[in-house]
Amino acid sequence: MNYPIGFAALFVLLAGTAMSCASSPPLEVVPRVEIDRYVGKWYEIASIPVSQQEGCSCTAAEYSVIEEGVLRVVNTCKKQGETDQAEGKAFVVPNSNNAKLRVQFFWPFRGDYWVLELDDDYRWAVVGVPSRKYVWVLSRSPVMDEETLRLLLERVAAKGFDVDKIQRTVHDCGASG
Repeated sequence: MNYPIGFAALFVLLAGTAMSCASSPPLEVVPRVEIDRYVGKWYEIASIPVSQQEGCSCTAAEYSVIEEGVLRVVNTCKKQGETDQAEGKAFVVPNSNNAKLRVQFFWPFRGDYWVLELDDDYRWAVVGVPSRKYVWVLSRSPVMDEETLRLLLERVAAKGFDVDKIQRTVHDCGASG
């Protein structure tokens, strides 16, 4: 069973998060993202979730290139034993070296998707929004070692995100997850 509206709605909410917090400096992104290395499957390890993510486990996103500057995005999670899936597009923000994207699941709404931290080998990433209201720690594997996660959460806190709101994502999905 699909719940495309519920899961995709969380990304539509990002459209309203472009305003920076007045008390925080501008949010820094990584110097460059190589799209051909970034595409593929990412697992959510932890996040400051939006309300539509409540009850989600086994959350993942898969990216593929549609054309230069445009990616296909397929987000999935498990909710009450069923797969919740949403498909959208991500558009590279000009002059951002691919570190800033605008994600769209429903036209005309687009939300910010900024790559804040990225492993040299593209094994993990941290993505957030300029308002610092939402952040996601992603990994190529559904499991991340505790030391790496601790260091990333320290970096997230230093960037002004409220780490007390961060929730770990459950990836106990059995063979089908």
